[in-house]
Amino acid sequence: MTAREPMAMPSGLALCKHCGLLSKLMPTHETSYCPRCGNELAFRRRETIQRTWALIIAAAICYIPANILPVMTSITLTGTEDDTILDGVVMLYATGSWPLALIVLIASVMIPMSKLFALAYLLVTVQRRSLKSNRERVQLYRLVEFIGRWSMLDVFVISFTVALVQMKPLMAAQPQTGIVFFAAVVVLTIFAAQSFDPRLIWDSANSMENQNE
Repeated sequence: MTAREPMAMPSGLALCKHCGLLSKLMPTHETSYCPRCGNELAFRRRETIQRTWALIIAAAICYIPANILPVMTSITLTGTEDDTILDGVVMLYATGSWPLALIVLIASVMIPMSKLFALAYLLVTVQRRSLKSNRERVQLYRLVEFIGRWSMLDVFVISFTVALVQMKPLMAAQPQTGIVFFAAVVVLTIFAAQSFDPRLIWDSANSMENQNE
Protein backbone atom coordinates (compact mmCIF):
# COMPACT_ATOMS: atom_id res chain seq x y z
CA MET A 1 0.00 0.00 0.00
CA THR A 2 1.51 3.33 -1.05
CA ALA A 3 1.56 6.29 1.26
CA ARG A 4 -0.93 9.01 0.54
CA GLU A 5 0.62 12.18 -0.81
CA PRO A 6 0.34 15.20 1.50
CA MET A 7 -2.46 17.63 0.63
CA ALA A 8 -2.08 21.39 0.48
CA MET A 9 -4.86 22.37 2.89
CA PRO A 10 -3.76 20.16 5.84
CA SER A 11 -0.23 21.41 5.26
CA GLY A 12 -1.37 25.03 5.52
CA LEU A 13 -0.61 25.80 1.87
CA ALA A 14 -2.80 27.75 -0.54
CA LEU A 15 -2.47 28.44 -4.26
CA CYS A 16 -2.72 32.05 -5.40
CA LYS A 17 -5.50 32.24 -8.00
CA HIS A 18 -3.79 35.17 -9.75
CA CYS A 19 -0.12 34.20 -10.15
CA GLY A 20 -0.27 30.50 -9.22
CA LEU A 21 2.32 30.68 -6.42
CA LEU A 22 1.92 28.08 -3.65
CA SER A 23 2.30 29.87 -0.32
CA LYS A 24 1.90 29.05 3.35
CA LEU A 25 -0.95 30.77 5.14
CA MET A 26 -0.62 32.49 8.47
CA PRO A 27 -1.35 30.13 11.38
CA THR A 28 -3.49 32.80 13.03
CA HIS A 29 -6.81 34.23 11.84
CA GLU A 30 -5.02 37.13 10.19
CA THR A 31 -5.46 37.59 6.45
CA SER A 32 -2.60 36.16 4.39
CA TYR A 33 -1.35 37.67 1.16
CA CYS A 34 0.64 36.27 -1.73
CA PRO A 35 4.32 37.30 -1.40
CA ARG A 36 4.61 37.58 -5.21
CA CYS A 37 1.54 39.59 -6.32
CA GLY A 38 -0.04 40.68 -3.02
CA ASN A 39 -3.39 38.97 -3.69
CA GLU A 40 -5.36 37.72 -0.69
CA LEU A 41 -4.86 33.98 -0.08
CA ALA A 42 -7.52 31.51 0.98
CA PHE A 43 -7.86 27.72 1.00
CA ARG A 44 -11.15 27.94 -0.89
CA ARG A 45 -12.99 30.72 -2.68
CA ARG A 46 -15.69 32.18 -0.47
CA GLU A 47 -19.31 31.37 -1.43
CA THR A 48 -18.15 29.89 -4.73
CA ILE A 49 -21.12 27.51 -4.99
CA GLN A 50 -23.72 30.23 -4.40
CA ARG A 51 -22.11 32.64 -6.87
CA THR A 52 -21.72 29.98 -9.54
CA TRP A 53 -25.36 28.86 -9.18
CA ALA A 54 -26.53 32.47 -9.45
CA LEU A 55 -24.50 33.04 -12.63
CA ILE A 56 -25.70 29.77 -14.18
CA ILE A 57 -29.35 30.55 -13.48
CA ALA A 58 -28.96 34.04 -14.92
CA ALA A 59 -27.28 32.60 -18.03
CA ALA A 60 -30.03 30.00 -18.45
CA ILE A 61 -32.67 32.74 -18.28
CA CYS A 62 -30.87 34.78 -20.95
CA TYR A 63 -30.35 31.68 -23.12
CA ILE A 64 -34.06 31.48 -23.98
CA PRO A 65 -34.49 34.98 -25.49
CA ALA A 66 -31.05 34.65 -27.09
CA ASN A 67 -32.42 31.85 -29.27
CA ILE A 68 -35.99 33.12 -29.66
CA LEU A 69 -35.49 36.82 -30.35
CA PRO A 70 -34.00 37.99 -33.67
CA VAL A 71 -30.29 38.67 -33.69
CA MET A 72 -30.22 40.47 -37.04
CA THR A 73 -32.62 42.36 -39.34
CA SER A 74 -31.93 42.26 -43.06
CA ILE A 75 -33.24 45.15 -45.18
CA THR A 76 -33.60 44.59 -48.93
CA LEU A 77 -35.68 45.95 -51.79
CA THR A 78 -38.36 43.35 -51.10
CA GLY A 79 -38.71 44.32 -47.42
CA THR A 80 -37.23 43.52 -44.02
CA GLU A 81 -36.65 40.14 -42.42
CA ASP A 82 -35.85 39.30 -38.82
CA ASP A 83 -33.56 36.31 -38.32
CA THR A 84 -32.93 34.33 -35.15
CA ILE A 85 -29.77 32.28 -34.64
CA LEU A 86 -31.43 29.12 -35.95
CA ASP A 87 -32.83 31.05 -38.93
CA GLY A 88 -29.31 32.12 -39.73
CA VAL A 89 -28.07 28.54 -39.50
CA VAL A 90 -30.77 27.36 -41.91
CA MET A 91 -30.09 30.25 -44.30
CA LEU A 92 -26.35 29.61 -44.34
CA TYR A 93 -26.91 25.90 -44.96
CA ALA A 94 -29.44 26.57 -47.73
CA THR A 95 -27.05 28.91 -49.53
CA GLY A 96 -24.27 26.32 -49.51
CA SER A 97 -22.23 27.75 -46.61
CA TRP A 98 -22.61 24.63 -44.49
CA PRO A 99 -19.19 24.98 -42.75
CA LEU A 100 -20.17 28.44 -41.52
CA ALA A 101 -23.64 27.14 -40.59
CA LEU A 102 -22.03 24.36 -38.56
CA ILE A 103 -19.73 26.83 -36.78
CA VAL A 104 -22.65 29.09 -35.86
CA LEU A 105 -24.76 26.13 -34.67
CA ILE A 106 -21.99 24.77 -32.45
CA ALA A 107 -20.86 28.15 -31.10
CA SER A 108 -24.34 29.61 -30.59
CA VAL A 109 -26.54 26.72 -29.51
CA MET A 110 -24.54 23.66 -28.50
CA ILE A 111 -21.59 25.17 -26.63
CA PRO A 112 -23.57 27.53 -24.33
CA MET A 113 -26.02 24.75 -23.44
CA SER A 114 -23.21 22.26 -22.85
CA LYS A 115 -21.41 24.71 -20.56
CA LEU A 116 -24.56 25.26 -18.51
CA PHE A 117 -25.17 21.53 -18.09
CA ALA A 118 -21.52 20.83 -17.32
CA LEU A 119 -21.26 23.51 -14.62
CA ALA A 120 -24.59 22.46 -13.11
CA TYR A 121 -23.38 18.85 -13.01
CA LEU A 122 -20.16 19.87 -11.26
CA LEU A 123 -22.08 21.91 -8.68
CA VAL A 124 -24.56 19.11 -7.96
CA THR A 125 -21.83 16.50 -7.51
CA VAL A 126 -19.85 18.81 -5.24
CA GLN A 127 -22.88 19.58 -3.10
CA ARG A 128 -23.74 15.87 -2.88
CA ARG A 129 -20.11 15.23 -1.87
CA SER A 130 -19.66 12.67 -4.60
CA LEU A 131 -16.55 10.48 -4.45
CA LYS A 132 -16.74 9.18 -8.02
CA SER A 133 -14.91 10.30 -11.17
CA ASN A 134 -12.92 13.08 -9.53
CA ARG A 135 -10.29 13.22 -12.27
CA GLU A 136 -12.94 13.14 -15.00
CA ARG A 137 -14.80 16.02 -13.36
CA VAL A 138 -11.61 18.08 -13.14
CA GLN A 139 -10.98 17.40 -16.84
CA LEU A 140 -14.56 18.45 -17.58
CA TYR A 141 -14.01 21.73 -15.74
CA ARG A 142 -10.78 22.38 -17.66
CA LEU A 143 -12.64 21.69 -20.91
CA VAL A 144 -15.33 24.22 -19.95
CA GLU A 145 -12.63 26.79 -19.23
CA PHE A 146 -10.90 26.05 -22.53
CA ILE A 147 -14.12 26.37 -24.54
CA GLY A 148 -14.89 29.67 -22.83
CA ARG A 149 -12.23 31.51 -24.83
CA TRP A 150 -14.11 30.62 -28.05
CA SER A 151 -17.54 31.57 -26.73
CA MET A 152 -17.61 34.96 -28.47
CA LEU A 153 -17.07 33.34 -31.87
CA ASP A 154 -20.72 33.68 -32.88
CA VAL A 155 -20.78 37.39 -32.04
CA PHE A 156 -17.84 37.90 -34.41
CA VAL A 157 -19.54 35.77 -37.08
CA ILE A 158 -22.69 37.92 -36.90
CA SER A 159 -20.62 41.11 -37.01
CA PHE A 160 -18.76 39.77 -40.04
CA THR A 161 -22.03 38.84 -41.74
CA VAL A 162 -23.48 42.30 -41.10
CA ALA A 163 -20.36 43.87 -42.61
CA LEU A 164 -20.64 41.71 -45.72
CA VAL A 165 -24.32 42.57 -46.17
CA GLN A 166 -23.61 46.28 -45.79
CA MET A 167 -21.10 46.08 -48.66
CA LYS A 168 -23.79 44.90 -51.08
CA PRO A 169 -25.79 47.63 -52.87
CA LEU A 170 -29.39 48.26 -51.84
CA MET A 171 -29.00 46.01 -48.78
CA ALA A 172 -28.48 46.67 -45.08
CA ALA A 173 -28.41 44.74 -41.82
CA GLN A 174 -28.86 45.73 -38.21
CA PRO A 175 -28.13 43.77 -35.02
CA GLN A 176 -31.15 43.14 -32.82
CA THR A 177 -31.97 42.35 -29.19
CA GLY A 178 -31.16 38.65 -29.43
CA ILE A 179 -27.45 39.33 -29.81
CA VAL A 180 -27.48 41.26 -26.52
CA PHE A 181 -28.93 38.27 -24.66
CA PHE A 182 -26.49 35.94 -26.38
CA ALA A 183 -23.55 38.10 -25.33
CA ALA A 184 -24.97 38.07 -21.79
CA VAL A 185 -25.05 34.26 -21.86
CA VAL A 186 -21.42 34.17 -22.99
CA VAL A 187 -20.22 36.59 -20.31
CA LEU A 188 -22.23 34.95 -17.52
CA THR A 189 -20.97 31.45 -18.34
CA ILE A 190 -17.38 32.72 -18.45
CA PHE A 191 -17.81 34.31 -15.02
CA ALA A 192 -19.50 31.13 -13.74
CA ALA A 193 -16.56 28.98 -14.85
CA GLN A 194 -14.13 31.38 -13.19
CA SER A 195 -16.21 31.51 -10.02
CA PHE A 196 -16.30 27.73 -9.56
CA ASP A 197 -13.49 26.34 -7.40
CA PRO A 198 -12.39 22.94 -8.82
CA ARG A 199 -10.58 22.10 -5.58
CA LEU A 200 -14.01 21.42 -4.05
CA ILE A 201 -14.14 18.26 -6.18
CA TRP A 202 -11.38 16.68 -4.08
CA ASP A 203 -12.60 17.84 -0.66
CA SER A 204 -15.06 14.96 -0.20
CA ALA A 205 -12.39 12.37 -0.99
CA ASN A 206 -9.94 14.04 1.39
CA SER A 207 -12.54 14.13 4.17
CA MET A 208 -13.29 10.44 3.67
CA GLU A 209 -9.59 9.53 3.81
CA ASN A 210 -9.14 11.55 7.00
CA GLN A 211 -12.06 9.73 8.63
CA ASN A 212 -10.63 6.35 7.72
CA GLU A 213 -7.23 7.11 9.20
